[in-house]
Amino acid sequence: MSDESMWPDKRTVVLLFGGRSSEHGISCVTAAGVLRSIDRSRFDVIPVGITKRGATVLLDEEDLAGYRLEAGALPEVPENGTRVLWPASIDTRALSVILPSGELRSLGRIDAVLAMMHGPFGEDGAVQGMLDLVDVPYVGSGVLGSALCMDKHALKTVLAAAGIRVAPWRTVTRSQLANDPALASRLDEGLSYPLFVKPNRAGSSVGVSRVVSPAGLPAALETAFAEDSIVLVESGIIGREVEIGVLQGRGGEAPRTSAVIGEIVFEGRDFYDFEAKYLGAPGISLSLPAEVTAAEFRAIRDAAVVAFETAQCAGLARIDFFLTADGPVLNEINTLPGFTPISMFPRLWEESGLGYTALITELVELALEGR
Repeated sequence: MSDESMWPDKRTVVLLFGGRSSEHGISCVTAAGVLRSIDRSRFDVIPVGITKRGATVLLDEEDLAGYRLEAGALPEVPENGTRVLWPASIDTRALSVILPSGELRSLGRIDAVLAMMHGPFGEDGAVQGMLDLVDVPYVGSGVLGSALCMDKHALKTVLAAAGIRVAPWRTVTRSQLANDPALASRLDEGLSYPLFVKPNRAGSSVGVSRVVSPAGLPAALETAFAEDSIVLVESGIIGREVEIGVLQGRGGEAPRTSAVIGEIVFEGRDFYDFEAKYLGAPGISLSLPAEVTAAEFRAIRDAAVVAFETAQCAGLARIDFFLTADGPVLNEINTLPGFTPISMFPRLWEESGLGYTALITELVELALEGR
């Protein structure tokens, strides 16, 4: 997919990770995987971390070397006293850093930002808007696509209007419950158990609860409200949980999907929660490629392309579906999906003939081509 002659010069890429969201540690692990695999004959890399307090710091590559997933522990961007300064205007691509001594040092010209950030303040359009202000190319969706796909209620509303099937849901805010406490007992009206209670704007299953009866709703709502002031209550869908990878087309062509889909197989766990995704908790396995009929694959592929374009995504997305007896039901669009070498999105593309290093190159080149 990559045209070696398209970008003849070596490019400088900022690898941006960390951030203020509850997915900070996963972002660090993702960045470490990218750093170990990016094509150094094509790209120089400047690692830039955002601390949990929002400070943007310069790191050495050695700092990322030990960032790996370990049960019960995730890495964190350290506060090292440096401060990275983004280009001052659209007239320059110069990146600078203030050292702890107060010295201002140039880091040279940058060509693109590869933001391996998940959740609010990274995947939701905030970072994308900052980079748009100074006209710096970046990997992935722009402000609108990023914000829309992070907002579960807004995305479901838009997709449903476009004719894409989504799970039935209700949305509730903290203020609505405060004004009408009895509302909690009516949130399941018209919905089917088990219910899934989710923060409106969070990823990696953070704050998500599976509820099997009305008695479980109050605790699930509190768990979700700890992450967001808006919460979704969704009907559980009976179907296989499958995922497909999407890449933006080159030169204005249609989006491309992976040649296979993956499936989350449940072996005693109720749903694909944070612990199962990232900390090795038992009860879940990944089937890749998943066994589906040609008709089922086409239905998933076609719905994924329509959803990608409807949500104005760019660069990449992993789109998750429930495959039911009546066809696919879209669960969510991840504009910056898990991207460690063993994550589903890179594995989908590896099974499709595009390896991890080549996939990183393709994403950076899409960013440079599109901006």
